Amino acid sequence: MADQRPSPAADLRARLRLPVMAGPMFIASTADLVIAQCTSGIVGAMPALNPRSTAALDEDIARIREAVGDAPYCINLVAHASNDRLEADLDVVLRHKVPIVVLALAANPDLVRTLQANGSLVFQDVVKDRHARKCAEMGVDGIIAVGAGAGGHTGALSPFALAAEIREWWDGLLILSGCIATGRAVLAAEVLGADLAYIGSPFLASTEANTQDGFKQMIVDSAAADIVTTNCFTGVDANFLLPSILANGLDPAELKRPEGAAINIKGGGSNQKAWRDIWSAGQGIGAIKRVESATAYIDRLAEDYAAARRAMRMPA
Repeated sequence: MADQRPSPAADLRARLRLPVMAGPMFIASTADLVIAQCTSGIVGAMPALNPRSTAALDEDIARIREAVGDAPYCINLVAHASNDRLEADLDVVLRHKVPIVVLALAANPDLVRTLQANGSLVFQDVVKDRHARKCAEMGVDGIIAVGAGAGGHTGALSPFALAAEIREWWDGLLILSGCIATGRAVLAAEVLGADLAYIGSPFLASTEANTQDGFKQMIVDSAAADIVTTNCFTGVDANFLLPSILANGLDPAELKRPEGAAINIKGGGSNQKAWRDIWSAGQGIGAIKRVESATAYIDRLAEDYAAARRAMRMPA
């Protein structure tokens, strides 16, 4: 008899109010934000490196588990060799049986197998079709296609092109990232073939985020034209808010990656000052008009998504 179990995509979608997964944002994502995201009906997410220590990560995951019950949540592990917390943080993730783990900045088949054997779904973010194929060969459960305009570490390809190239051959779970901030954009991601939309930058302005008041207000006041892409702070391309670059006395026209610089996650980040004082965001922030709770934003997102489906004469 054929296997009648639902696919990971169908099973995950059935447990969500909206087809949305939160992007795990370095420094900004907190346990409180994950809890608000999960209890509002999307997949909440947080980088393992955000808590100051592995012990603090353990405490945060325990608190998330207690608050969200069976709702799916995600922890992001930076798999790059320079991450000196990876082994200890992985032990915590395994002990808590975290339901979804997103791997970033390196492909590690042993890590994928270890997590899957422990019951986790493993997703990998990619910026090119070639990277996606390598991840598929490793047996990941889901691919996160990071298109141009995404906040944090970003890709250079249009989400339209990247999603189409991957969907030509990948029938597994596909999550699409890049300028998604409204319900209409979530629906557009589905039309492009994605199972879930990946949303990060709008949550930078949420009250639960670990972002300074000035950062939150800059998100509200800025738009796509205020985003600068550079590799000089972290070693790989990332999107940053132009006003924050200028406020630090830097000329965006003169930003250059230091000779011989490479990705370095040792101590919690490539350059923690780059994320603390020079603020990252994606091009979709023009849709963010106020500082508010994550729940309030998700409620509005759900209303906009439902309205978009009605406008397209699609069933609710």
